[in-house]
Amino acid sequence: MTALTALAAETPSLVQSVDWTAIAPVVITAVVGLAVLVADLFTAERHKPVLGWISVAGLAAATAALIPLRAGDRSTFCLTADPEACSYVADHFTVVVQFLVLAGALLTALLSVTAVRDTRMPAGEYWFLLLSSAAGAALLPASRDLATLIVALEVASLPAFALVGMRRGDRLSSEAALKFFLSSVTATAVSLMGVSFVYAATGSMHLTQVADGLEDVPGQLDTLAMAGVALTLVGFAFKTAAVPFHFWVPDTYVGAPLPIAGYLSVVGKAVGFTGLILVTVIAFPAYSQIWGPALAVLAALTMTLGNAAALRQSPDRPHSAVRLLAWSSVGQAGYLLVPIAAAAYSERDQIGSTLAYALMYAAVNLGAFAVAALVARTKPLHRISDYRGLYAERPLAALSLAFFLLCLAGLPPGIIGLFAKVTVFRSAVDAGLGWLAVLMAVNVVIALYYYLRWTAVLFRAPEGAPARTKAPWPVAAAIVATAVTAVVLSGAPQLVLRVASGSLFAQ
Repeated sequence: MTALTALAAETPSLVQSVDWTAIAPVVITAVVGLAVLVADLFTAERHKPVLGWISVAGLAAATAALIPLRAGDRSTFCLTADPEACSYVADHFTVVVQFLVLAGALLTALLSVTAVRDTRMPAGEYWFLLLSSAAGAALLPASRDLATLIVALEVASLPAFALVGMRRGDRLSSEAALKFFLSSVTATAVSLMGVSFVYAATGSMHLTQVADGLEDVPGQLDTLAMAGVALTLVGFAFKTAAVPFHFWVPDTYVGAPLPIAGYLSVVGKAVGFTGLILVTVIAFPAYSQIWGPALAVLAALTMTLGNAAALRQSPDRPHSAVRLLAWSSVGQAGYLLVPIAAAAYSERDQIGSTLAYALMYAAVNLGAFAVAALVARTKPLHRISDYRGLYAERPLAALSLAFFLLCLAGLPPGIIGLFAKVTVFRSAVDAGLGWLAVLMAVNVVIALYYYLRWTAVLFRAPEGAPARTKAPWPVAAAIVATAVTAVVLSGAPQLVLRVASGSLFAQ
């Protein structure tokens, strides 16, 4: 017995402690999602709207749970043999991205309260899918091993397919969901093959150990490792809507309910960029000569094609407003890729520019979709020409949308948009990517045309008598929240830009 006791004392414990505070934002979101699904079984039809407010409260609680994590020094699910190799890390990078994801999901939920009721979508399923996707998106930035990363990616993505096709009997919705599903599944399969190649070359799934393994890959495995690095990036490039993985975006945004289109444009994009940052900057720095030039070319193609396609949108074409926002999001994705590519040529702290830009983009793009949801209540064709005379009909909504568009364009008084673009531009210059910085500047000028053209439409004289209808207060609250956020950030851009200058990852 004494010998057994001594042996037990010498053997490392395989029982891991769980830091419940660190994982609270993800757990709260997931638990509320399950609770809503179960509650739906016992809730009468007339009381279904309560499920929406429970979801809103759950997302608000999950966002508030980030406050104890602001120090950015927590981790859990670590290997007992190597405490530095953890599967879940709540550093500053994680906290910033989780705030973006959960706040974006919260605004989406506010917009959805009215949409679910008006379109008679199944409430229980809708809220469960939205919360499940948000939980996966919140888990992804904290994931520090390839297995958890892929699982989080799919948990964020799979519910989104169903949300896009939630409007039953709508041909556009069904077609959009099918395109989104087939293209996403293909990209994920390619990424899984890449992950398997990386594991075969390094013998580890934890990102820090993968980075160490790739520093000294045996010669016979070098080609396998390079192929694994390239293939792993495909799935995340698809989520960011980077060219040539962008083709699903316009039809998906048009076919999805407007709140979900806004959700995909912000939270879905955040999922892709988060995954790209984690695998490139933490796991694959040894192969920066492969992913650096590749991401620089993707950034150039994405911003150019996205802005060129947005430029071609006819104001009188049905769904032209949503299509313009869709192609605009592709162009914005190109800007967001620039600092990640720059991290291959300089230090990894360059990716702070991507997060700073993403925070600005999230606030103003969700605000634009909130105004679009308001206008669609009386003009469901979603044409840009439908916004003519919006100032005469809804002055505050028109001023808010004008401010959002100016922020996206990077023009005063949208100072935060201008500062965010300068930060991204500087990251390219500092990394020696002068050609990419010049191309970005050209694309910013091109984008001015379609943003300003839409802004001008808002203030033209209306063709008929203004249709004055009362705005649902959840939609109005979403517009006010995003507008106030954009104005505050333009008045104090340092609130976001400090993310670009700090060290985000746990040392």
